[in-house]
Amino acid sequence: MRIESYIEKLLYDYNCVVVPGFGAFLAHGKSAELDSTTNTLIPPTKTVSFNAQLSKNDGLLVSYIAKEKHLGYEELLEEVENVAQNWKKRLEQGDKIELFGIGKLWLNREHNIQFQPENKINYLTSSFGLSAFAATPIQREVLKEQVEEIEEKIPFIITPEKREQSSFRPWLKYAAVILLAVSLGSTSYRAYDDLQQKQVTVQQNAQQQVSRLIQEATFFESAPLELPALNITVNKKKLGKHHVIAGAFRVEQNAEKKVALLKEKGYNAFYLGTNKFGLHQVAYDSFENPKEALKFLRKIKRTVSSDAWLLSEK
Repeated sequence: MRIESYIEKLLYDYNCVVVPGFGAFLAHGKSAELDSTTNTLIPPTKTVSFNAQLSKNDGLLVSYIAKEKHLGYEELLEEVENVAQNWKKRLEQGDKIELFGIGKLWLNREHNIQFQPENKINYLTSSFGLSAFAATPIQREVLKEQVEEIEEKIPFIITPEKREQSSFRPWLKYAAVILLAVSLGSTSYRAYDDLQQKQVTVQQNAQQQVSRLIQEATFFESAPLELPALNITVNKKKLGKHHVIAGAFRVEQNAEKKVALLKEKGYNAFYLGTNKFGLHQVAYDSFENPKEALKFLRKIKRTVSSDAWLLSEK
């Protein structure tokens, strides 16, 4: 089973993708920069690194593969753990593991896992469609030569004595420089405007993606860093830290109706509060034990709603 394609897809939306029993691939944001040697403006990116210490299963990768392949969670967990063991054996045998679109893994002399990112893919969704932009610097000597060439073509005869007294020629230099600057500025503005339009389109697409993930994401105790932390007002009567979420609503009355409907069906439903997105969350039930919460979540997704997800408080 090849899991690198699933890891690659998750890195677009999450900052941490854990391979259970092996390690975690981390995506770090990097600001835009200017390469002074090539005069190239590089857009913001995500750089990928690897940490072998973060090997505890957080459920993200396994849940994603299970959903994509329409298979059970436990079955997929065993397959992913087998892949991790196979990778470890290959590394111990001296092999290099190349993960397409992600990078290469190998062991150094101290038997520590080394990682070299591929760096051909930009996982930052807000930079989608943006490429490196080469900016040509203004050559002042070239402008000077062009101005002098224009002066030579002026249909006026000025003697050396009059040249010193005339105020027309210096203003001619300034006019020529201004014309050249306006021409270059117009070209640069059009290129900048095109870049801005691309950025607006990408941000709108990214916002739509985040809105879709609000209903589908599963949060664990070591949740990925891509989504902002949620500011939740918890029902004081519920002692559990793990909530199986039934839905999130923009209108509070709809959330209250959902609670009443679930209670009629026999669930210990309650209104959880609002998050930073301004959505009103409703839970089927709450658990102190995370294993019981996961077991209940799988039952709900199998028999009631596949859109249910787990929210765990720290």
